[in-house]
Amino acid sequence: MFRTTTRRLTAVAAVSAAAALALAGCAATSAPAAGDDDAASVDASTATSLADFGTLEDLEAAAKAEGQLNVIALPRDWANYGEIIDLFAERYPEITINEQSPDVSSAEEIQAAETNEGLDTAPDVFDLGLTVALQNTDWFAPYQVATWDDIPDALKEPSGLFVGDYGGYMSVGYDSAKFDAPESLDDLLGDEYRGAVAINGDPTQAGAAFAAVGLATVQSDGTLDDFQPGIDFFSELNDAGNMLKVDVTSATVASGETPVVFDWDYLNAAHQADNPDWEVVVFPGVGYAGYYNQAINRDAPHPAAARLWQEFLYSDEVQNLWLKGGARPVRMEAMIEAGTIDQELADALPTAPEDTVVPTEEQSTAAGELLGAEWAAAVQ
Repeated sequence: MFRTTTRRLTAVAAVSAAAALALAGCAATSAPAAGDDDAASVDASTATSLADFGTLEDLEAAAKAEGQLNVIALPRDWANYGEIIDLFAERYPEITINEQSPDVSSAEEIQAAETNEGLDTAPDVFDLGLTVALQNTDWFAPYQVATWDDIPDALKEPSGLFVGDYGGYMSVGYDSAKFDAPESLDDLLGDEYRGAVAINGDPTQAGAAFAAVGLATVQSDGTLDDFQPGIDFFSELNDAGNMLKVDVTSATVASGETPVVFDWDYLNAAHQADNPDWEVVVFPGVGYAGYYNQAINRDAPHPAAARLWQEFLYSDEVQNLWLKGGARPVRMEAMIEAGTIDQELADALPTAPEDTVVPTEEQSTAAGELLGAEWAAAVQ
């Protein structure tokens, strides 16, 4: 179901070129036409497209009647989420946004849904790394946003159970006042990096940390069929005393507690606001790309608001806000063609690696199993 894992990318076409992230193909969804009597009385929890409600105004009215939206795992400094959340609140003051547990992992989002199932505190929507999304499709409600056709087929599950939204490349951020720019993984094994190198989370639970191991794998002449070289690198980093087991936040970067960080390029770039000496490098050679996915909780306590949130995220305006946050929006290619992209922001993106890999479903599953069995012992 997945396509080839190795792609040649250009900066302009980075979104579609990273397309091996998700299931290929697109299935149309049958729905009542706008104005149908059935649309006015639709059960929001079963709606699979805007047409089920009738119009955007009908969906907005249903969401306003619910009056709440529960989001989870959305740090305000992550890919410009703060500005995006505030814009939704400004546009829909009738809907209270409940920002739950902003710093939890993708896996913990699903745990929150399980713990709160049937309660009005359950997450309405998820923002997930691919591996966790693939493992938990039973938790998602299918929904195809109005701009569905603009999203590359390979970046969306065919029925809309989960859909890529924004992405980038795995990078290393570092405090240039303390370190010279690392040019390879091997540089990070040097004595000058003792107790300095962190990853963003636990790779068995967090997409960014999973991708760090993936990057280390391909930078160590391995392939995504076997993440062992990446695990071995971090084991060596740990044995050298250079691995720093601290959760990375804006505060830890600003304070200097985490002076070298494996993370997505757009997240590392955002830390320049916390530390003016912060620089970001994408190692030469093979790069590692990834997209985060949006999904609706099948048990969403506010199903209309959940669907309005999705329509909002995939609008031109918010796709450009991802770009403002340094991430590559999933509709970027279509927006370039339509002339709706913010070209100045697009031109400011760092150059994409010439050769990039992304894992297939089978590779992600195998890597997750391997990490679950080997990671803790490798870095203990």
